[in-house]
Amino acid sequence: MPVSYLPPSAMTLRRSRASRLALMAAVAALALGVAGGAPFSQAHAENAVSSSTAAALNAPASFADVVDKVKPAVVAIKVKGVAGDDDQEQTAGIPGLPGMSPDDPMFRFFKRFGEQQQGGHGHNHMTMSQGSGFIISADGYVVTNNHVVDHASDVEVTLDSGKTLPAKVIGVDKRTDLALLKISDGEKLPYVDWSNGNPRIGDWVIAVGNPFGLGGSVTAGIVSARGRDIGAGPYDDFLQIDAPVNRGNSGGPAFDAHGNVIGVNTAIYSPSGGSVGIGFAIPSEVARDVVASLKEKGAVARGWIGVKIQNVTPEIADSMGLKSTKGALISQPQTGAPAEAAGLKAGDVITAVNGEAVDGPRELARRIAALGPKKTVDLTYLRNGAEKSAKLTLGVLPEEKEARADNETVGGGSSVAGLGVEVAPAAQMRGVGGAGLVVTDVDPDSAAAQKGVRRGDVIVEAAGRPINSQSDLSSAIDAARQEGRKSVLLRLKSADGMKFVAVPTKAG
Repeated sequence: MPVSYLPPSAMTLRRSRASRLALMAAVAALALGVAGGAPFSQAHAENAVSSSTAAALNAPASFADVVDKVKPAVVAIKVKGVAGDDDQEQTAGIPGLPGMSPDDPMFRFFKRFGEQQQGGHGHNHMTMSQGSGFIISADGYVVTNNHVVDHASDVEVTLDSGKTLPAKVIGVDKRTDLALLKISDGEKLPYVDWSNGNPRIGDWVIAVGNPFGLGGSVTAGIVSARGRDIGAGPYDDFLQIDAPVNRGNSGGPAFDAHGNVIGVNTAIYSPSGGSVGIGFAIPSEVARDVVASLKEKGAVARGWIGVKIQNVTPEIADSMGLKSTKGALISQPQTGAPAEAAGLKAGDVITAVNGEAVDGPRELARRIAALGPKKTVDLTYLRNGAEKSAKLTLGVLPEEKEARADNETVGGGSSVAGLGVEVAPAAQMRGVGGAGLVVTDVDPDSAAAQKGVRRGDVIVEAAGRPINSQSDLSSAIDAARQEGRKSVLLRLKSADGMKFVAVPTKAG
């Protein structure tokens, strides 16, 4: 196994400011000891400085006691499985995050980090993977990531003692990338507890796991940020930590300084595949509820209103005449879903649930999901600037994603002045048909391209008006410009479904 070592000179150059201060304090203490005529030892001085520095920082002088407490409950997980060609992008090497397209410019930076190998040929591939996990009960329930055990045909758990036990997958939740396993040793097993509080930015964090199959490895750092959205799914709410985690750490615990689990290590930001000090963990307040549901029912049932939603950007707010960017913009209500039955439409902005304001789509998705199916809720929303309300009963969030549009297009469109796109009527396009204008080409340097307009998208509305010709689009842009709008709101049908995009009314 290739290992890189720092040369002594580099280690000396990297001596921290804290070390220098500790050395100065030790020298001062030595001087005081000599002046007072009291016996003094160098070891005593170092211990005194270490303890006083730790006390000043409200941190332990060592994490050894915490590690001794929690390490027996952390396990290594080995998985055998079969993956098809459709899964190769997700399983080869260090796989990309679920839900993030390989075309996304950030795809290669955000990595899940199960340690995986592949073998075999043809359409199905034998896979061997390693990850981490932790025991949460004396009877052997183990938490890990879904992507560690995905496609598993055989799962083994190796305890800190070195003993290996077969594991059964109790349930998985792909949306939060969590899985619950069960092992049995015939006796009580060591376990750890969830944290009951929310860590603050700057709090200590200790990661224990199985990087590169080494097992039982401990690293430490701090909580760098909270509420990170890394494009993994609608419930993204990650802790960002700088405790080094690498391939094989997936599913392992992140502990606070008291030995309570504050997160489940899941992803890293990594141009190289190794740790660069930016890791992401599912917070305990999310993981705890999901795991409890998996234990009770083997699955997670979430509330569902049946809409595709997006952020209200400043440009979108301007184009809609809104005073705030708060809320979640409905880009597409699903046919037959609770939202449609309650009268909600594309272009409505949901601003509150049961009277409590929502900042954006992620908060709305989490609030609705947490309420659960069959609950009655009051939604407050804006339509054409006027506040309205609707009462509806939540459905059950379907397992499968909403079907995506598949628009095969050909070139030959006409340019729209100032927009940086070429369009053609959808009704005249082979393989498309229907209403709207198909985007046949996009200037990569245009504002439209920067806002996410892509070749193959179908423009179905502009400024709330149906669009079927280039003149319709030009008229909508001119009208928005005359009204003093800086942007015009386009409603697009793309490969991901319906979405709103605000593009400038004037060329940049």
